[in-house]
Amino acid sequence: MIIGISGLSGLGSYGSVPETTFFLLMITVLMNYNYIVIEGNIGAGKTSLAKKISKQFNAKLILERFADNPFLPKFYNDPERYSLPLELSFLAERYNQLKKELSDRDLFKVFTIADYYFVKSLIFAGATLPNDEYSLYRQIYEIIYGTLPKPDLFVYLHLTPENLLQNIRIRGREYEKNISMEYLQKIQAGYFDYFKQQPGIRFLVIDTNNIDFINISGHFKKLIEVIFEKKYRKGINRVIL
Repeated sequence: MIIGISGLSGLGSYGSVPETTFFLLMITVLMNYNYIVIEGNIGAGKTSLAKKISKQFNAKLILERFADNPFLPKFYNDPERYSLPLELSFLAERYNQLKKELSDRDLFKVFTIADYYFVKSLIFAGATLPNDEYSLYRQIYEIIYGTLPKPDLFVYLHLTPENLLQNIRIRGREYEKNISMEYLQKIQAGYFDYFKQQPGIRFLVIDTNNIDFINISGHFKKLIEVIFEKKYRKGINRVIL
């Protein structure tokens, strides 16, 4: 989704950074990335970061549509009963959304950024489904996974389960109130296992336990520099902020 320099018109300056520095940063983005994924556990701030980056860099934004899923509140109240219909519904929704959004190019956007990647379906299913149902689910997943584009950069925001629970409590979603530490640990382990199995993707794991990029502009600037000012090798790259 690379566009001409004219597509950069109207962009604001990068905080207090001079316009020349901001312009050079934009050129780096254009050269390295067409499709970036911001991922993380529940409560990691991935949607907030994706929105801020989209606004800062005039990027096409893809947000996961989960609030209207009728199975989600039921799942948190009765996981054993509703885990399979929940995961199947998310699988279908995520596939349909990404297939459409990633094929519909917007020539007036610099790149595409999403607050989830399709593999999220497999990771969450692995944490919720019993072995027999997960085996069936994985077969369905593998059939369609290969038809979707891979991201140029997969950014994973890492927070401890304790900090995740604190963020979950702060945002106050009723259906998330029963999320347990054990469940978050399972999700985290699922992501890390996936990273090890995919050497062909650039993973950038950023420890954000000590920053508040949502409310502190300097922390957001530091995070942007880590993501965009370096060309990362394929495999796992780790940064602590």
